[in-house]
Amino acid sequence: MHFEEFSREQLPGLVRFAAVLSGDRDLAQDIVQDALVRAHARWKRVSETERPDLYLRKMVVNGYLSWRRRWYQRSVRVVEDTSRFDEGQVADPATRIADHEQLAALLAGLSRPQQAAIVLRFYEDRDDGEIAEVLGCALGTVRSHISRGLSILRARMKNELEVA
Repeated sequence: MHFEEFSREQLPGLVRFAAVLSGDRDLAQDIVQDALVRAHARWKRVSETERPDLYLRKMVVNGYLSWRRRWYQRSVRVVEDTSRFDEGQVADPATRIADHEQLAALLAGLSRPQQAAIVLRFYEDRDDGEIAEVLGCALGTVRSHISRGLSILRARMKNELEVA
């Protein structure tokens, strides 16, 4: 398979995966773009792996885990005409934003490997072996990340319900 065809096929899922993982769609696009650039440079080696899709997800996870080290490279784009943002162009996204913010807040309390493991399991529907390959760790470590992460999430949800 050619890189262009592969990347076109994988791009939407990778961006969704990175967006859930990072909680920031713009950052997700940057992470995926960086991963694709790196994959293109080594496409012969990547394409020869048993699961190039998982290899690419591993690159996305590694990019996500190290993005703070490169925070100084990020830039802000100035928009001169902000009036277009004042218009209601789409239906009210309040529900979607609330769900997104709740998910981001819940995941924020977990370690980055726990976040990655939980997103891979429940959002990407990956099995332990695939998650271990993406995270570059043992199966037991994957199970530990998921178990501990879910335990933290359950405790948080219980506390939120008791407070409400």
